[in-house]
Amino acid sequence: MAGRLTVCPTPIGNLGDLTPRVRDALAACDRVACEDTRRTGALLHGLGIDVPMAVVEAHREERAVPGLVERLRAGEHLCLVTDAGMPLVSDPGAALLRAAITAGVEVEVLPGPDAVTTALVASGLPADRFAFVGFLPRGAAAIGRVLDEADGWGATLIAFESPRRLPATLALLAERAPERPLAVCRELTKLHEEVARGSAAELAARFATPPKGEVVLVLGAVAAHPAGDADVEAALAELRERGLGAKDAARLVALLTGRSTRDLYRP
Repeated sequence: MAGRLTVCPTPIGNLGDLTPRVRDALAACDRVACEDTRRTGALLHGLGIDVPMAVVEAHREERAVPGLVERLRAGEHLCLVTDAGMPLVSDPGAALLRAAITAGVEVEVLPGPDAVTTALVASGLPADRFAFVGFLPRGAAAIGRVLDEADGWGATLIAFESPRRLPATLALLAERAPERPLAVCRELTKLHEEVARGSAAELAARFATPPKGEVVLVLGAVAAHPAGDADVEAALAELRERGLGAKDAARLVALLTGRSTRDLYRP
């Protein structure tokens, strides 16, 4: 009889946030698949739980999965955890989860602590439409490309960022849109938790030097600026000069601006 894989979110800072269901699952399972045996071992020890552990971390996950799936097929109950928060959310575990589903193993996901939605709500920014973009890439150009795409979604954005790179990232955001509303959420649920809210320019000045601790950035949506008539006519003219036909030029500009192709057609 096949076993079961239980995905268990662990506290992002405050151990009191561990749910009773997660505690019960960890106590009852045959093995815990974890990101770091030292971190998870300390958690289990604090709970008075003694179960074997297997490492499932980013660089070795694919190698660990076949053996764990065989254990699941043999009837074992495995719990999947990472160092903090929900597994798979910018953390390892995806390969094991997919393999378990493919093998027909029962998968149970327990709710619990999550830095993404905690920061979103704490920011005070709109939470009805949001997107998580993971860890921001290194370098201004790469971050700019992510924002160029994401800003078109019209949603509140949530990202993880290194405290060391935070000042440069905030300076970039302030350069792009100084009045953009932001929140820097630092050390969530921990003793020195801080949620700083303000414009990009204000927070860039406030965090001119790297802070300590883990950081979640929440970015308010950038208001779209519809192209004016002069911009539209200039775009149509340039496309025609570059050899595009009237209909194709109208279709392309309509796609980019949301206007009617018929209204933009210039025979």
